[in-house]
Amino acid sequence: MSAPNALFTETLLLLGGAVVTAPIFKKLGLGTVLGYLAAGVVIGPILHGIGDGESVLAVAELGVVFLLFIIGLELKPSRLWQMRRDIFGLGTAQVILCGLALTLAADLAGIAGWRGSIIVGFGLALSSTAFAMQILEQDGDVNTKYGQRSFSILLLQDLAIVPLLALVTVLGGPTQASDPILDLAIAVGAVAAMIIAGRYLLTPLFQVIARTGAREAMIAAALLVVMGSATLMQLAGLSMAMGAFLSGVMLAESSYRHELEADIEPFRGVLLAIFFIAVGLSLKLDVIVENWVLIVLAVPVVMIIKGVIIYALCRLTGSSHDDAIRMAFLLPQGGEFGFVLFSTASASGGLFSASTASLLIAIVTLSMALTPLGAALSKRLLSGDTHEELDEDFEGAGSDVLMIGFSRFGQIAAQILLAGGRDVTVIDFSADRIRQASNFGFRIYFGDGTRKDVLRSAGIDRAKVVVVCTHQREITDKIVELVQTDYPHARVFVRSYDRIHSIELRNKGVDFELRETLESGLLFGRRTLEALGISETEAFEIGEDIRKRDEQRLVLQTSEGLQAGRDMLYSRPVKPEPLVKPKRSADVFSDADDLSALPQEEAERA
Repeated sequence: MSAPNALFTETLLLLGGAVVTAPIFKKLGLGTVLGYLAAGVVIGPILHGIGDGESVLAVAELGVVFLLFIIGLELKPSRLWQMRRDIFGLGTAQVILCGLALTLAADLAGIAGWRGSIIVGFGLALSSTAFAMQILEQDGDVNTKYGQRSFSILLLQDLAIVPLLALVTVLGGPTQASDPILDLAIAVGAVAAMIIAGRYLLTPLFQVIARTGAREAMIAAALLVVMGSATLMQLAGLSMAMGAFLSGVMLAESSYRHELEADIEPFRGVLLAIFFIAVGLSLKLDVIVENWVLIVLAVPVVMIIKGVIIYALCRLTGSSHDDAIRMAFLLPQGGEFGFVLFSTASASGGLFSASTASLLIAIVTLSMALTPLGAALSKRLLSGDTHEELDEDFEGAGSDVLMIGFSRFGQIAAQILLAGGRDVTVIDFSADRIRQASNFGFRIYFGDGTRKDVLRSAGIDRAKVVVVCTHQREITDKIVELVQTDYPHARVFVRSYDRIHSIELRNKGVDFELRETLESGLLFGRRTLEALGISETEAFEIGEDIRKRDEQRLVLQTSEGLQAGRDMLYSRPVKPEPLVKPKRSADVFSDADDLSALPQEEAERA
């Protein structure tokens, strides 16, 4: 079979496996991750017969890269700084203690010499960021305290891959030409370069692209940033995922955050699914068959050792029993970076044989496969403590009000909401308006409100009210239809284009609509009457009567058509009969003449 046909067939098998297994395992309550692993195990023998199945894993690792970028987008640098104790305290303690305990276990088992046992122990101490974060996302626990502490540990583990790779060089003996100090200096320099570029280059780049209005260029720029930062970190000896995470953190406070998250999300989802399938593909069944006794003993021993240590550390550092249990069952598996470490130690370090590396990779893979089951089992061990959420707001993702469009109308409405103590997430598709608003201290996000993925990224799932303040009638209608169809829990408040638009919106069943010109026109007319000598009280009463008539006319037109209620409009001054003062203004206004003299179009849109 030719190479293009083989590549096409491999892709078809992977996508087919994802489509078939994910819904089945989700329905069984086992989670999609386990379904992807099962698909990989089933597809493995077929794929190895038509192509190079091992190459799939290298490409699929981009799913982890995109996942870390999106996680970085949700973490402001200030929030990351607040997590420093968990990252460098709890995370460091977990890696060191688990690494030492597993090193001792590996040495006692005689898997490798004492040098190799150190790499085995610390390699198994690393957990899988992809598996853990996917489970947290499925359960909606990313922003819980235990979710954030779990992420802190995972982040430190990603950082630990650098000194661990250097340790392979040191333990491998003097034949290794690499200088660990130089490698560390290069890694630090690459991180510094990433931070500088993110602070001074990324936001201006997206501003320029946003002003062009070319959405495909924005998607291309997002992919360029993620893959470029990942490549830079890889060249510096760090993990690709770490580079993507740093670039995400640098953009966490950018106005383009939600748009970037929405653009990357489809790539992240598909590639992450393929990554899990590739892990199943990499499972060497012949190695498992030959060493099944050792694997059956090793996998639970590794997971128990890590789980006990993680539970103890979490309890000592202030976590509740339930949170400690959740973390202990979430992070006991081996990680994808263990694949890299074991392969390096075998190929270039010479610390153990290739067959030992394959055995360790099989142990890591099986521990990953058991993680979703362990996470489900942990729920039976909980004592029932309150499932506590973090009290910080992730930059608008949990606001009660989501405002789409920051026009003059929206700006005034936002002032009322902010003065009332309510937090508002605002998205707008105008790069110039975002830049101008930032000059006055407003924080709005760049995004297309007609896209479901952008709305989801902006936190519409948790919004109680969606305020649509867009200019163009067609765009407004599209947003209203999208929100009512996919997010019926949210109340919809809409700025209408004109009277006809108000009637259409009422027929759509929006919770509230208002023409931008109504209130300003009423106030303008009242002030003009006052200037002509009418008292403020009388002018107010006249304005309120006009407002009442307008509402009554709208109700009639909504049910009977646009021509209804024409006799409720004034086409000439109203004069009371001589010497007879009306008891109330409504009695005078009720005798209005027909609007036959008024142009048809103006009468309909008034």
